[in-house]
Amino acid sequence: MGQEIRRSVVALACLVGALAQGEEKAMMRYAVRRVAATALAEADFSRAEVGRIGQVRPESSEHRPEVTFRVLHDGANLYVRFDVKDRYVRSVQTAYQAPVCTDSCVEFFVQPKAAKGYFNFEVNAGGTLLLSYVEDPTRTAKGLAKFTPVPEAWGRRVEIRSSLPPVVEPEIAAPVTWHVCYKLPMALFEEFVGEVEKGGEVWRANFYKCGDKTSHPHWLAWSPVTALNFHLPDCFGELALE
Repeated sequence: MGQEIRRSVVALACLVGALAQGEEKAMMRYAVRRVAATALAEADFSRAEVGRIGQVRPESSEHRPEVTFRVLHDGANLYVRFDVKDRYVRSVQTAYQAPVCTDSCVEFFVQPKAAKGYFNFEVNAGGTLLLSYVEDPTRTAKGLAKFTPVPEAWGRRVEIRSSLPPVVEPEIAAPVTWHVCYKLPMALFEEFVGEVEKGGEVWRANFYKCGDKTSHPHWLAWSPVTALNFHLPDCFGELALE
């Protein structure tokens, strides 16, 4: 199957999946409001639209965390916040590029430029980051067909704040609310895809919550995915920057 045919088939499957799950719109859309540049600690996320990560993969356990996200931008940075009402929270990965999806984890996949790859920002409850630039997400025996781990020098430029300590072990089984927020320089995108438009443009993106190796594994998406696989860019929704 040719690449364009494959993409069309996946896109159609995402559309059917969205309609089957009662989505009012075939394409999810989120408006990113513009604000003045500020420190992450002073970012006013109350000004942001609230998005909800509520599409649950059937492979999940009975655990259903309540997850919202908010995104702002100032023309040079994105400000991203996830709020999670959770249980069974575990976070043990502490090294950059460690497999944080095995922990209680929130993820932001974003494609800022058409016809280019996308970035996957995966952050566990303790604030540890995994970050790659993916050009071909086709699954192979060795992983994704073409991706580049983003060097740590760039990873350190993503400022991250978490409400939980770096390590949460043993797992917190009781109800707990936690959040993660980060400030992401758009210059990071341009290092890989060239200049990007920073206002008045529509990017593609998806937002996820997972916990692969917690006692109650679960996989949730903002824009529905057609398989237990978050690396499906044809299922991304729209991110409209003001």
